[in-house]
Amino acid sequence: MSTGAASAAVVDHDFWDVVDNSVDVPPGGNSRRRLRSVPAGPDPERAAGHPLSLGPDARARLGGAVRMLLDAAGLAGVSDAVRLAVLVLASRTPSETGVVEIRTSELGRWIGASASYAASEVVPVLRRSGVVSVETAEGEYGQDDGLKCKVLPLWAAQDVVGHPLNLAKKEYATLWRLLEAVMGPGWTHRDGRVTPAGLIGTRTGRGAATDRLALLLLVLEARETGRVRQVGGTVDTKRGRAAATLARLLGCTASTGERVLERLEHRELVLRVRLRTGSGLANRTRLMVPAVAAAHGRTATDDVQEDRSKAPKPEFSDPDVAARAGEPSELGTESQVSSVPVTDEADVADPDVAATLHTDHPHLGTSGGSLQLSGGFSGESRGAEGRRPERVPVREDQAADSETAVAGTGSPVAGGGPLRGEKPKKSPVDERVGQRAAAAGAGGQPKAAGWEKAQQQRRVGLPADLPLRVALGPVAWLWEQLNGWQQDQVEAAAEAELAQLAGLGVAPEGAPRLLADRLTSRLEETGGEALVDKPYGWLIGRGLVQRRACSHRKCDDGIRLDTGEDCENCANVLHLRRSRRARIAAEVDAQLPGLDDRERRRVLEERLREAAALEAEDLVWRRRQAREEQDRRAAARAEAAALAEAERQAAAAVLRVLPCEDCGQEQAAGLCEVCGYRRRTEALTVEAGLVAAAWSADLDDSQDVAAVLVHVRATLQVAARKAVDDFLGSAEPGQLDADPLGTESVLAFGALQAVQDAAPEYRRSALERLGRTEEAEAEARRAFRTEQGRHWFRHNPNGADAIAAATKAADTARERTAQLLLATRLEQLRHRATAPAEQAGPAPWTDRLPGLAARPLDGGAAGAVIA
Repeated sequence: MSTGAASAAVVDHDFWDVVDNSVDVPPGGNSRRRLRSVPAGPDPERAAGHPLSLGPDARARLGGAVRMLLDAAGLAGVSDAVRLAVLVLASRTPSETGVVEIRTSELGRWIGASASYAASEVVPVLRRSGVVSVETAEGEYGQDDGLKCKVLPLWAAQDVVGHPLNLAKKEYATLWRLLEAVMGPGWTHRDGRVTPAGLIGTRTGRGAATDRLALLLLVLEARETGRVRQVGGTVDTKRGRAAATLARLLGCTASTGERVLERLEHRELVLRVRLRTGSGLANRTRLMVPAVAAAHGRTATDDVQEDRSKAPKPEFSDPDVAARAGEPSELGTESQVSSVPVTDEADVADPDVAATLHTDHPHLGTSGGSLQLSGGFSGESRGAEGRRPERVPVREDQAADSETAVAGTGSPVAGGGPLRGEKPKKSPVDERVGQRAAAAGAGGQPKAAGWEKAQQQRRVGLPADLPLRVALGPVAWLWEQLNGWQQDQVEAAAEAELAQLAGLGVAPEGAPRLLADRLTSRLEETGGEALVDKPYGWLIGRGLVQRRACSHRKCDDGIRLDTGEDCENCANVLHLRRSRRARIAAEVDAQLPGLDDRERRRVLEERLREAAALEAEDLVWRRRQAREEQDRRAAARAEAAALAEAERQAAAAVLRVLPCEDCGQEQAAGLCEVCGYRRRTEALTVEAGLVAAAWSADLDDSQDVAAVLVHVRATLQVAARKAVDDFLGSAEPGQLDADPLGTESVLAFGALQAVQDAAPEYRRSALERLGRTEEAEAEARRAFRTEQGRHWFRHNPNGADAIAAATKAADTARERTAQLLLATRLEQLRHRATAPAEQAGPAPWTDRLPGLAARPLDGGAAGAVIA
């Protein structure tokens, strides 16, 4: 074969490498091959060493680390400046020590804020979040000038295989160069060299941190073409899909995302390129990052089709006339027609779209240039038969990020599909989507029955209950690794431990802190959260449980739970064991004096094991005796409770047959219902009279007090009589005679209700009158002056705030004084009413003798008198 023939063969082979070998046979029987699209021109060369020219693996690796840091539990609800500061510190983290040394002013320059804002609003929040440990060095004026920071999740994930935050040294360097290229503030070196600022490094002031964080996330999401894949589904049509995408990345609302996007567009850092249809109407929008495309040697509009070319109008409208396989293509060496649908074109129009178009069909085009059709018919790019598309979702399962991917020759639904108007069957695409949804993770293993439910119930943050949040704070990272069911079990175990600590004498407010200290100590024993391979088992079996080193129930690892000091019982046990070892050693030395050290140690250990076995047997015996004694006492208590219950039932049976003490009604259990109402009415009447006498009568004058009591009783009797008359007037004739006992009970209850309604008014009047006494007024004046003299009112004691606070304090003091006076006077009145009458002196004999003379004498006394 000649050189030219060999070259031709090579060319022919290279050409047919892009030809799809599948053959479609049209109804006419002529088969033809279809060409796949290839990029026009040479392969784009990526700018070597550019910080923004990240490959897919590096972009995914750094993007996963950034997202995990931003999703940390301690950063929930904080400002974007704090979140960005965490990323800056993470990028500057040395892989050897994990400690970042930086000045507060320099950290502020990186996040686009001033040094004072970073010191007052960023550093304190970082310290409280628990995500970053911060050590500060004071400056000249006492401010936090120097910072030593460590990003705890980043450092805890070191050497943990497969963890997203387990970054290598070169990955730290890549992340640092990326942040420097995106938001570096710029420097002027001592030797005169100037390091320019990053893409958004000159953006400072309000909202600068949000803009910087947004651009960083967009850069990490952008592909080599600069194109950012947008969110799917339905979005707010007033904001657009690009704003919704940025809002999803930042975790904010769509309106906030739109404002951030507009600011980035104003700086020409991002582009929203709108596609247009052949009719000239606006269509969908693509979100582009030009800097990323430039770093890969492309422009932002290389893969964007601004204007779709209009198909040439055919000279006739016969739908059966389609392009044939043998017809030459007009493209020549231009890009071939592709069956790959344009991706990232959602079903919801952007706000700039003026009108709603007809049903969307998959527009076919290439990624290299404008669309050109060989024959002017839409069936050219869909298959060899030139048919209309059977369904809209053709090739939906194609990867959206494969601009240069090779597509198949036919639609998976087109062949043998239903006619228009018929009910379509389930497509293979839908079946594959359902199969993928049923698979689990990368391995595709079927999940357990309750896995999806457990994952849906999973909570990222700690429980909302404050004691549980304090108690589980040291294991927040382990908490995030649990599913929903495991989190519920750990929460229940933590609540049980808190209840047990409260039962051991620990103050309720100190129990959460004590449990947190226990978890911290157990983590230190393990070596940190990163070394816990099974978080649920570790928390339930090791972290939360109490470990008693002795028999004392308040001992936990040799520490008393109630005092926090060393357990004395553990010290006694240790002392006893040492004493036993010393005693056995002395016995060995006395009995076997000629042993060498090795033999002596063997004999000593053997005897110690024997003593330990005897002690264990004794412990088992004592426990058995204790259980038997406990069972015996429980049986005795149960027997006593049964006997007491029987006696109570017998007493209740006897009580039920007793007549009423007041009216003598039989089977009334000592007091019938009517008499019970009457007793309560009498007690309320007396109490109301005492309350009224406490402020209106002279307490030293018993007649005055009695007069008030009589007046109150008469008033309440009138009210009770009125209630009874109202009931009698509303009753139907003959209804009262049908049940005399029930009628009497209703009347007594009505009288009680009337007295209960009137009694509070007497108490209110008494408090109001006693509040006007001199004692109450003096206490009110004293409280007014005290509140007015508070140190926070000294600069303006007569101001509106000071007067209002002093008046409120005076009213409170007056009310409390009135209540105290009423309680004191009521106690005095009750004491006088229940005190026994004073013993009268002996009557004179002139008054006693007539009575004694009238008494009859018995027989013995009469005989004595006669004698």
